[in-house]
Amino acid sequence: MQDKMNYVKDTIVEEANAVLDYTFTFTKEISISVKGLLLIAIALILTSVILKFVRKFLTKKLPVNDKQKFVTVFSYIRWFVFLVIFLIGMHTSGVNVTAVFAASAALLIGVGLALQTLFQDIISGIFILVDQSVHVGDIIELEGKVGRVLDIRLRTTRAVTIDNKVLVIPNHLYLTNILFNWTENGTETREVVNVGVAYGSDVALVKKLLIEVAKKHDKILKISEPIVLFTDFADSSLNFRLVFSLNNSFEVRFVQSDLRFEIDKVFRENGITIPFPQRDVHFFNKVSKA
Repeated sequence: MQDKMNYVKDTIVEEANAVLDYTFTFTKEISISVKGLLLIAIALILTSVILKFVRKFLTKKLPVNDKQKFVTVFSYIRWFVFLVIFLIGMHTSGVNVTAVFAASAALLIGVGLALQTLFQDIISGIFILVDQSVHVGDIIELEGKVGRVLDIRLRTTRAVTIDNKVLVIPNHLYLTNILFNWTENGTETREVVNVGVAYGSDVALVKKLLIEVAKKHDKILKISEPIVLFTDFADSSLNFRLVFSLNNSFEVRFVQSDLRFEIDKVFRENGITIPFPQRDVHFFNKVSKA
C-alpha cells in the first residue's frame, strides 16, 4: 500500500514537473517555460503589494489634494517598475531579452514615434502637478482660448469656456506656448473698455461719465474703484480707457458689452460724439497756361 502511494506521489510530481518544464518556443532564440511564466506572475504580484504599501506610507501625512496628485504620478511610476520587473523576470527565466528587442526593433521604433507626443503630454502633466502652475478652478488663456480649469490629468487638461464648451488641452502645449493664468494672483482681475470721443469734447465730462457708468454696474467691484486713463491723441479721436475690477473675470465680455451699451447711451444724452475715421480730400484744378 505504501509503495502504491509513493508511486502515485512520484507520478504526480513528475507530471507537475513536466507541466512546469513545458516550454513555449517562439523562435530558436526566444522561448519560455511555464515555470518561468509563474515566476514572473508571482514577482509582479509581490511588486504590486510592495508598491501599494510604499504609496500608502508616503501619502499618509499628505493633504488630500497633494495626495491625489501623488497617486496620479505614482501610477505611472508603478507601470514603469512593472515593466522593469517583467524584463528582469524574463531574463531570469532564460528568455533572451536582447533577441526579443532585436526581433521587435521595427515595431518598437514605430510605437516610439507614435507615442512621442503622448510621452510629452505625460511629462508636461507631471510638471504641472509638481510645480502647481495651474490649479483646478483657475481661468487660463492658451492660444487665444480662455477657459476655467475643470480637471488636470497627466495627459490632458479639461477646461470649460465662457460658451460652456469643454476644451481638452494636451499638456505639452503648456511647454511650447505662453500660458496666461488670469487667477494666479487671486480671483480679482483688472479689465478695460476702450472708447474714443471727437476732438473738442469736454474731457472732464467724459471721465466723469465713464466712472459713473462703471460704478452703476453690479458686477464691478467697488473697493478697487474704476479709473479713467486718457491714452492718446489719435488721428480722429481722443482715446480713453476705462479700467475696472471684477471678481469673476470669466464674465468679462458680458460686463464689457453692458458698459459699451451704457456708454453709448450716456454719451448721446450728453452730446458727446464717438467719431469714426475721417479723411479730408482736397482737389486742385491745374490751370494750363495758354
